Amino acid sequence: MNQLRFDLNDLQAMVAVVEQGGFRAAAVALNLSQPALSRRISKLEEALNVKLFERSTRRVALTLMGREFFARAVEILDGVERSLHKIGDISRTHFGQVTVACVPSVAHNLLPPILQRFYTELPGIRMRVADEGAHEVLNIVARGDADFGINFLGDGEQGIDFEPILRERFVLACLATHPLARKRSVSWEEIGKHPYMAVAKSSGNRMVLDQAMAPAEQRPTSFIEARHVSTVLELVRAGMGIAVVPQLSMPAGAAGAMLRAVPLAGEGVERTLGVIRRSGRVFSPAAQHLYELLKEALAGKK
Repeated sequence: MNQLRFDLNDLQAMVAVVEQGGFRAAAVALNLSQPALSRRISKLEEALNVKLFERSTRRVALTLMGREFFARAVEILDGVERSLHKIGDISRTHFGQVTVACVPSVAHNLLPPILQRFYTELPGIRMRVADEGAHEVLNIVARGDADFGINFLGDGEQGIDFEPILRERFVLACLATHPLARKRSVSWEEIGKHPYMAVAKSSGNRMVLDQAMAPAEQRPTSFIEARHVSTVLELVRAGMGIAVVPQLSMPAGAAGAMLRAVPLAGEGVERTLGVIRRSGRVFSPAAQHLYELLKEALAGKK
């Protein structure tokens, strides 16, 4: 294979002369002196052993061979640019960090298998999970400290894009041996007849539940409150009482064997989970991949 005696700079010089309509404009575009530009063209012509341009005092025109080679030069430069973009995408995909903020029910019961798959497919990416309450998840995303979040708050918030992906019902959580565990559905009045536990007033879930309970004639009064739904569920497991929680927060497998999820009567209570991101934020390739995996998993929960 013959050694090439020209480089990409020489090809760029030729293309610039054609696209700019002359040596002077091409030199300005490339930030070169005209003698330096002429040397690049001469080097290319010597390497190819052809004359590329017909030059006169008035104009510069491609020769027949010049027109043929110009098309090839453009293809080469375009191909190099595409390759560089692709390599850059691969680099950004396989190295770096992705941060996702989400409410604990998603972090505990949905995220682990997704992150395991993500790690298997992109092992070079460091992952950071900010599992916080709904208000703090919203703040983290708004500050730009996470690539995106999974939350039921954010719709209508200024500076936040909210993409709904799942409507999730609240259910009554009780022991499998509890009298309400055998019912097909339960009302707020029935719930109020038993020791009731709730999340604290600072919780986004508490806001949703208080709004839903407002019309009830007998509103359940909690005798104990905790910051996180997971803590309330542990108290249910301990036999201290019952609670109304999001469906996704109910533990699966052996961890949830002692518990039952009973639907709420009537229209029930729902929250809409969505992917939230700071308005105008563009995902990195790695963040985009995790986002697609999350959407796929949540779609399977519908």
